[in-house]
Amino acid sequence: MVVKKVDVEKIKYLRKREHLTLEKMAKRLGYDSPNGYYYLERGRSKFTAETLAAVAEIFDVPIRELFIEPHEKRDKT
Repeated sequence: MVVKKVDVEKIKYLRKREHLTLEKMAKRLGYDSPNGYYYLERGRSKFTAETLAAVAEIFDVPIRELFIEPHEKRDKT
């Protein structure tokens, strides 16, 4: 099975590269406060498909660039 994980470090890098604060990013994504977005970027909450698509649009990158390269899980037998 292939497991894909969101690359939160890359998203954080892209946000800082664009000089967007947590507050500005949260606002663009429709959050009432920066806390909701902060939890996503820290990995404490999971991105929904819709939110991840919006992030890709904000940074003008293909959504696949927001994932860590997949690794195959192997059964331990």
